Amino acid sequence: MKIILLANTSWALYQSRIPLAKKLRTDGHEVIMASPHDQYTHYLTDAGFRWIGFSLSQRGYNILQEISTFLSVFQIYRQEKPDIVHHFTIKCVLYGSIAARLLHVKRIINSITGMGYVFSDSQPSKYVLRSIIRLLYRLSLHGTTLIFQNPEDRALFIEQKWTDPQSSHLIRSSGVDLNYFIPSIKPEGTVNILLPARMLKDKGIHVFVEAARLLKQNAVPCRMILAGDSDRQNPDTVSTAQLAAWHQEGIVEWLGWLNDMRDLYSRVHIVCLPTYYREGVPRSLIEGAACGLPLIATDIPGCREVVKHQQNGLLVPARDSYALYSALRELIYHPEIRKSMGENSRKISEEFSIEHVASETIRLYFQ
Repeated sequence: MKIILLANTSWALYQSRIPLAKKLRTDGHEVIMASPHDQYTHYLTDAGFRWIGFSLSQRGYNILQEISTFLSVFQIYRQEKPDIVHHFTIKCVLYGSIAARLLHVKRIINSITGMGYVFSDSQPSKYVLRSIIRLLYRLSLHGTTLIFQNPEDRALFIEQKWTDPQSSHLIRSSGVDLNYFIPSIKPEGTVNILLPARMLKDKGIHVFVEAARLLKQNAVPCRMILAGDSDRQNPDTVSTAQLAAWHQEGIVEWLGWLNDMRDLYSRVHIVCLPTYYREGVPRSLIEGAACGLPLIATDIPGCREVVKHQQNGLLVPARDSYALYSALRELIYHPEIRKSMGENSRKISEEFSIEHVASETIRLYFQ
């Protein structure tokens, strides 16, 4: 069968969907990747997949641009005549589902990988946009199969009557390779704390930096590390100039984007993600857990799937740099707690194996 995986960035496909695509290809299916072109596109083609590009504004809502995006997706589906389409992120779910239904694609799969920035807070400025998205969900999702990463999102969609229990399924995360991400002996000395994410404001970058300032002001010995790229296409991005300034100031170290995170995980003692973005299930937390690391994250849907408070990490309120500082300080000064939490993290990560996620996803393709 011909299967198209459609996402808003090549990065998203490369970071989270390559194992699924390879499994489908091994099973004899033709897999096509569709996304806007970015610096990660070549990783998709290097992996041997055919890639089709289209334009998409990450957070712009210019009506002409949105119509152009929809028509591009419609044209891709009309030309390729896929048997199955699988959409990721809000715009791809909405436009892809409508296009696929108009063209009578046999099987439409939608992954709801979190609610996105529009639903991350209740700012009045986003009220109209939220209302439009709610209407489009109601119109576009009928007759499609939905995959959720956390139970809160699934419950919300059912409550809003955007889907029904029979069409909605829970597959917690896009999975992690437990044979690749493994625990290691941690270096002695200074405690290294890592925030691995795209450098977006709603990933809690500023909260992390403010917590780093508090740690420095109180002479708490540690090394605060940011790993991830600044996304110029995203209006919520933290600029490279700001990241470089923090680095130069000595508050945090910014490493940029790393192709292979495993080596970095082996050199840190704590993984931290103070996000207030409505995550599905953050991949970085699962990778950190698989590497046997204690975790600190925000007490919001998605993060709670991986971080069990006082078991394998600590949960803190959103946008609260002092609470984050206090949690970090507690783990920095208590290596025995870090060790116990890290061991629990590895056990919890076994619930998120890539093999389980891929097999459950493919089962939904052909049920």
